[in-house]
Order: sequence, then C-alpha cells, then structure tokens
Amino acid sequence: MNIINLFKVALRAIASNKFRSFLSMLGIIIGVAAVIIMMAIGQGSKESIRQNISQMGTNIIMIRPGADMRGGVRQDPSAMQTLKVEDYKRIDQEKRFISHVSPEVTASGQAINGANNTSTSLYGEMPEYLDIKQWSVSDGECFTEEDVKKSAKVCLIGKTVADELFPNGQDPVGRTLRFKSIPFRVVGVLKSKGYNSFGMDQDNLMIAPYTTVMKRVLAQNYLSSINCSALTEELTDKAIEELTTVLRSNHKISGEADNDFTIRSQEEMMQTMSSTMDTITIILVVAAAFSLLVAGIGIMNIMLVSVTERTREIGLRMSVGATGLDISNQFLIESVMISITGGVLGIIVGYLGTLICNKFGLPTSIPLWSILVSFAVCTVIGIGFGYFPAQKAANMDPIEAIRYE
Repeated sequence: MNIINLFKVALRAIASNKFRSFLSMLGIIIGVAAVIIMMAIGQGSKESIRQNISQMGTNIIMIRPGADMRGGVRQDPSAMQTLKVEDYKRIDQEKRFISHVSPEVTASGQAINGANNTSTSLYGEMPEYLDIKQWSVSDGECFTEEDVKKSAKVCLIGKTVADELFPNGQDPVGRTLRFKSIPFRVVGVLKSKGYNSFGMDQDNLMIAPYTTVMKRVLAQNYLSSINCSALTEELTDKAIEELTTVLRSNHKISGEADNDFTIRSQEEMMQTMSSTMDTITIILVVAAAFSLLVAGIGIMNIMLVSVTERTREIGLRMSVGATGLDISNQFLIESVMISITGGVLGIIVGYLGTLICNKFGLPTSIPLWSILVSFAVCTVIGIGFGYFPAQKAANMDPIEAIRYE
C-alpha cells in the first residue's frame, strides 16, 4: 500500500470520529498554546527590561556603600556611611575612562504646593546627572554648578509631580513648592519617561543640588551613592578598574582587605536580569510542557481504543495483502496527523493568547524558534505515543483479527 493511500485511510478514520479526534487534539492544542504564551511572555519581558535599561544607558556605573561587619554582625549597605564627598571629588579630578560623575543623596517625603500635595522622592545630584541617566528638560532649564556651590534651594521636577502640584495647565517654572517644609524654586520640568517594566513611575521625582539636599534636608555629610558613565560601553570594565583603584586608595584599603563599597555596571544588571528572566521562562515552559506529556498519553489511549475497534478491518487488510509495516504506518500516520493538526491549532490559539496578553499590558514576543520547536515536539509526540498502538495493530494475527467480535 503506497503512502498516499495510507494518508487517505488515516484521513477517513479521523473524519469518521470527528469529536473523538478533536478531544485527542485538545490536549495538544492546550499544551502548545501554553508553551508559546509562556515563552512569548518570558521573551517579551526580557526584551522590555533590556530596552528600559538601554534607555538609561548601558555605560552607567553605580557605586554604593558596601556591607561591613561590626561586632560580628553584618551591616546593611544602606546603613553604611563609607562614601564621602571627597570620593566624588577625587574621581572627578582623576577620571580617564569616565565621562560624567555625580554624587547622590536621596530622601522621600511629601511635596506640597498650596492645597496640593504628593509623595515623591528627592534626588540630590550634580547637573551631570541628567547626562548620565539621559534625562532632558522639556520646560525651563537645569540648575547650575553655581547653584550647587551655594546650596541653592532650586529643583527640577518630573511630569507626575508637575501634574499633581500644578494642575489645570499651570506653569511650574518659577513657582515655589515645599519638600519637608523646605521651600524649593522650580527651575525646570523633566521630559516624561513614563513607567518602566517594573511598574515604577519614572516621572515621580525631584532633582536638586546634592549640597542642598545634604545640608538643608538630610543634615548629613556622607553620600548614598555615586553615579558615573564610562566614555563608551566598551570601556566600562576599564572604568570600573579605575574607580576601584581610586576608592581603595582614598579609603586606605590595602592588600587583600575587602572593599567597603560595591561597583555595578548597567550592563551587569542587564545580564543578571536577562539570566533571571531566562530561568523563569524555562520554569514556566517546563510546567506548560507537562500538559503535552498528558496529551501524548491521551493520544496513545485513543489510538489503542481505535486499534481495538478496528480489529476486523485490520484483519481484512492483512488478508488482502497488507503487510505488518503497512498497518503500522497507517496508525502512525493517523497519530502524527492528530498531533500535528493539534499543534497547528495550538500555535493559532497561542498567538491569539499573546494578543490578549498585550491588551492587558503584558509585553510579549513570539520567537520563531518556539514555533519550529512546537512542530518538532508535536511530530515526536505523534510518533512516540502512536508507536505502541501501531505495533500492536501490526502484530495481530489476521485470522484471529477477522474472527474478532
């Protein structure tokens, strides 16, 4: 019996049991759709995170206080006071692979303008901070280095703060607001960046001279962190080596002693986040793939039932010259057709599922290889789980099969 006839026989068998065949496909449809949706969400989330980090610049380097042991207890890095203004000044003086550097101190609290108020974060920075984090001023101008020297009570505000404190189209530039009872004159409004992939509002912030925040708001003499940008992304590693050397010298750390600071690059963060998302995606896909295993068992079960029901048919075919290989191929083709048809429908359902996810704000991206893998898996399932029923049919005794009631 040639291959075309075998396909015709398989199609007739599937068509004569439409509902049962559909139920056999249903497990494959659900499994493939689940795998594609999970992979699309994982890939989309990873690309979204990379895009958001890239928007801030992949050559950014962040210096934070390091954890330390005191009295046998490891201190939280945020409680350490190891970064000083002198560290920033020396980095700024000796930089070779660094293009911009800005000290940073932060505070959280209520910003108030008349009867309007909002919770926000205040960042104490140098004007270079805008170049490091790729911020731009949409209205007004940035504060100057002279403002930093004088600890002037001026600030930039994000779009969210501007909308909350100055509603109905009021122009914030030149107006005065209060942060923790300290008056700040608004000199500019930052261009909106919107929400990042973590759901954080990037426009809910104020930026003021770091000297103002240190002296007038926090009354402290240490820095929360230091932000830098390398000359190019390729020079990031050399810039980190340079920063490490400068800080170890400034902090009088010698030999094998541990650093009392940590240095992280944006590229390192990007790789870490990508690795994390890859791990999460694999876990989700493996969980969804178990449904394909269950679907394969369902196909084998249905094919065994089909072999039992068609025992007399198998005996008749053998009696008129069909070989065991022909019978085996007939049921294998039927199993593969059910599996691949279910896979195609599953891909369509998976694609529609990603569109629905997009409607709800979940970033998705379907990699082409996931579709190819789905086809390959469906074929393997069809052959793997159809082999035993096909062999059972091929090994029947034709005389016994014809006598079967």
